[in-house]
Parts: sequence; structure tokens; C-alpha cells
Amino acid sequence: LKAVGPRGIAPVALVAIRAPSGVSMRSDSGAQLRRPRLSGRPGPRGSQVLLGGALVALYVGCTALRQALLAPIAPSKAPGRPQNSLRRAMGKEALIDPAQALPGRSQKMKVSPTHYVLGNPTEGPVPEGMKEMVFANGCFWGSEKGVWRLPGGGIYTTAVGYAAGFTPNPTYQECCSGATGSTEAVRVVFDPAKISIVDILRWFWESHDPTQGMGQGNDRGSQYRSGLYWFDDEQKQLFESSKAAYEKALAAAGKGRGPITTEMAPASNYETVFYYAEDYHQQYLAKPGARPYCSAQPLEVSLPPFEAWAPPELMHHAPKLPEDFWRQHGPKPHCVIRSPNEPIVFP
Repeated sequence: LKAVGPRGIAPVALVAIRAPSGVSMRSDSGAQLRRPRLSGRPGPRGSQVLLGGALVALYVGCTALRQALLAPIAPSKAPGRPQNSLRRAMGKEALIDPAQALPGRSQKMKVSPTHYVLGNPTEGPVPEGMKEMVFANGCFWGSEKGVWRLPGGGIYTTAVGYAAGFTPNPTYQECCSGATGSTEAVRVVFDPAKISIVDILRWFWESHDPTQGMGQGNDRGSQYRSGLYWFDDEQKQLFESSKAAYEKALAAAGKGRGPITTEMAPASNYETVFYYAEDYHQQYLAKPGARPYCSAQPLEVSLPPFEAWAPPELMHHAPKLPEDFWRQHGPKPHCVIRSPNEPIVFP
């Protein structure tokens, strides 16, 4: 047998339990099963009986395997936490109740001190004069690469992690379970003198389908939901205004699955809005041996012109990347896995 897991298929050993002749068994539905007595007589009848016994043994083996896979996880170290919250959350396309989320840990994830491509610090406070943005739009491998490649030297650093959840310092496996409430996200530190937050915001909207709810493409679950988390009132206004404009553009183009489902919330709603992911996830697509995977499904619909939707008092955030850039380098299906790792040189 094979079990389908996040971004891969792994073999699973199957142990068939052979019940003694005549022993009764019950299926999950309560139906009674009985292993037939084998007469040992040759001919078609004997073959049918042997086949029936083998099928029953296979069914029982699969049932035992399923029960083993769904067994409760190891007890939590935090008192009052449900010990099987990981199992209950698996496969659900809904946010887990914060009271049932995994407890996490106080120890932060260790990551490389420098960005694999840009060479700037991965962590640390935001340098003076720079700004921070956190967003989520599906598998974070491609999401991060698309942003670090934006031209002009305005992207100072990027990192991937787990955002907007209830579990401190979650692991990748915990996030994938749905039992942390986190979504795979990207943290961007940028220089607004060289690139506008509106440029990054446009890449965010156009590089995925923001109408897919709890998932993106083949990746399903709350850990793949679209999200924007603002750090100040100006970001809030830009996020909300651009969402309304893009929603109308998608509807006019007949694209998407309905209204935009992107989660939008202040970063201050969370004790920590962004926790770093494991180091092997950082700039993953730029590293040797990386799997060229990206589940994003850009709809190839442009965000309407900034002047058409931006609040008048925020005109100083006008985009710095011209339309020629978007015509040549705008998001298209699989664009990040087919592109070089270095930032785009434009013009």
C-alpha cells in the first residue's frame, strides 16, 4: 500500500492478520464477517474459498493498519491540552478551535543567518527605513521565490514560516496536520524607497487563486489558505482596497470560484504572527536537489490600476514597477519553478 502525504507518496507496510478458520470478525460498520472453513477439496469451489479467505485477511489487515495510523499521538506535555488533537484535525479544511490546538514549544526554529540568494540577514529587527509584510498564498516555496526575484534591489530579505496560528514555533509536520491553525507564509522585509508595498501586493494577488478557500491547487487544508496580515493602518487600507478591486476584476473576467476568500487580520491579533519554518524550507527552490514544486494557480488577471482603487491619502504608495514589467514577468502558471533564482533584471 501507499499513503499520500504532503507533497509526496510514501510506501506503507501492510500486515495481514489471518484469522483462524471459523472465527468471527466485525467490520467498522458492525457487519459480521466469518472466515470460511477450507475443505481442501480441489477444483473451482476450493479456489473460490481460498480467494474469499485471502480477501477477508486483506480486509482485516487494512483495518488494522488504518487503526494504527489513526492511533492517538504521544501525550502532550502541556496540561489541559487534548492529547489527540493532531489526529482530530487531520484532513479538515477548517480552522481548529484554539483551545484544541497543539501546545508547541518556546524554542524557536534555527535558520541560516543569511539569505541563500540575497545574502542579507534572515532574521533580526527590521532595518531603519524598511518595512515588513507577511502574506500567505499556498505552498510557501514558490511564494517566497516569486517575491525575492522582484527587481530593483528593494527586497532586502525573505523567509518562509507558519503564520496566523495558535501554536508557538510549530514544526512542518504539525502545521500540515491542521492542528496548529497556521498557514504557510512568507515574511518580506523591503525598502519602500526602491519598491512599493503595492508592487508586492500585486504579485501576491496575481500569483495565486485567492478564491480557493482552504487550499491552493492540489494542496488542501487550512495550512494552505490565502492570507494578509497588516502591521499598520496604511497596510490595512491597501490590503482591503486592493481585495475589493481584484474581486471585481476576477468577476468581470469570469475567473475564480467566487468571492475572494483571503483571510485578512491585524498581526497584533496573534501573540506572534509569524514563526520561522525549518531551515531546509528557507529559499528551498534555490537549493541543489530541490523538488521543482509549486501548487499556485495564478488566474492571469491583472490588479486594476492603483489610481482606480487606492484611497486618496495613500497615493504616496504608488507602484514603482511599470506595466511593461508585468507584461513580461507577471505571474503565470509554473513561472517560479521555470525561472532563475537570481532577482529579475529590469529593464
